[in-house]
Amino acid sequence: MPGRGRVSSLEINSTLQSTKAIMSEEQSTDVPPKHLSIDPRSDFYNEEALLRDVGIRFNGVETTHVHEYDVDEGWVRVEIPTAKDRRGNPMVIKRSGTVEPYFRSAEPAAE
Repeated sequence: MPGRGRVSSLEINSTLQSTKAIMSEEQSTDVPPKHLSIDPRSDFYNEEALLRDVGIRFNGVETTHVHEYDVDEGWVRVEIPTAKDRRGNPMVIKRSGTVEPYFRSAEPAAE
């Protein structure tokens, strides 16, 4: 068939590299991650984003004590202030709604 050929591995590699470059440029913008956790054991822990002081508006209201959030799925895990689990970690509940993360500070905090 004319016009249809195999894609070489060189073309695939160059496409992957350009995609990675675009993704890294997007991550350097002032948009907080879509999924973030303050627990260092989590796959979604991002210290750089946490140093920028991420704020959360949940259903249009500023929410504190957020341990984890996911914008795409529309939920937050919020600490119950007086309760601890058997390991001493704060108990959290999962609430569904509109999640709007934002950076409170314009630049990363100086060390």
